[in-house]
Amino acid sequence: MAQAERRWGYTLAWINLGSIGVILLLAAAQRPSGSAMLRMCAYALLFANVCGIPGMFLLPPLLEKLTLRKYSLAAGVVLGAIVLVVVGCLAAQALLTLAGFASQRFFWRDYLDTLRIAVGLTVVFSLGAFSYDSLRQRIREKELAEERALKLAAEARLQSLESRLHPHFLFNTLNTISSLIPVDPAQAEQVVGRLAALLRASLDTGSQSLIPLQQELAMVQDYIQIENVRFAGKLHSQITLPDALRDARVPPFSIQVLVENAVKHGISPQKGGGELSLNASAENGKLRIQVCDTGSGFDLSQVRAGHALDNLTARLDTLYGSQASLSASRENGHCIVEMVLPRS
Repeated sequence: MAQAERRWGYTLAWINLGSIGVILLLAAAQRPSGSAMLRMCAYALLFANVCGIPGMFLLPPLLEKLTLRKYSLAAGVVLGAIVLVVVGCLAAQALLTLAGFASQRFFWRDYLDTLRIAVGLTVVFSLGAFSYDSLRQRIREKELAEERALKLAAEARLQSLESRLHPHFLFNTLNTISSLIPVDPAQAEQVVGRLAALLRASLDTGSQSLIPLQQELAMVQDYIQIENVRFAGKLHSQITLPDALRDARVPPFSIQVLVENAVKHGISPQKGGGELSLNASAENGKLRIQVCDTGSGFDLSQVRAGHALDNLTARLDTLYGSQASLSASRENGHCIVEMVLPRS
């Protein structure tokens, strides 16, 4: 309520200041006397408030109805303001006449003269106010979208880090390291290094909403190498990244989520291991990332709320809207998950 009252107060202040500004411009050209100047200001303020105050209460509900019915808001603002000015100027002229400040004999002449000026100013000011409010709203929506994107990115980082610190994953990795130390200490050291790099990357991305594709794939490679040791070399992987796409920007952990999902749900259930491939390509201003595995596949529409893939879909929608997409299909015995982004 207090916010609405402040908004009305600001609107009323701008209406009165605008009216005085117009009078000052006219006075600069006509150079009226002091008494005439005061009379002009008084008339301007009367007409402005008689027209403006009802408009503050009547226009918002009108615009809300136009929005719901998907009509042109700009046309609605102009037409609504003109109607209010026509009625308001008539009411103001009547008040001046009843108070004895205007002649009843010249009522309609004075009314039409005032109306001609008022309608022109109304069209200019209403369109200006509408444009300013629309711009401010778009800026606010963009700020909210960016805030939401950062929040979702933070949640994704936490989920990614949480999944890596999951006792089962951590136990398997440490158990692998432990078994390697007596027989292959060099490889054990490599696994420790990759695990440290993977966890460090989860923290180092900070609040970035987009990172270079090569940086994302470096994390993916660390993850795959750790899992390959755990699978005793039965996780066969291939990553295809054209040099021209190395600096293309993607949301952090977006491809990581797709690869983790492929390993966990596609490769792990297979006793003999499996194959995983990752391909990046670009065409028509779009970046395409395909993660393919030899698993049984899944239906993307059946992914439960809160799952990493569900979170990724929400992040893509926030960052790119309809310009990005995520799809899953099964072709030639392989599950293919494709992420399409605007190339940047």
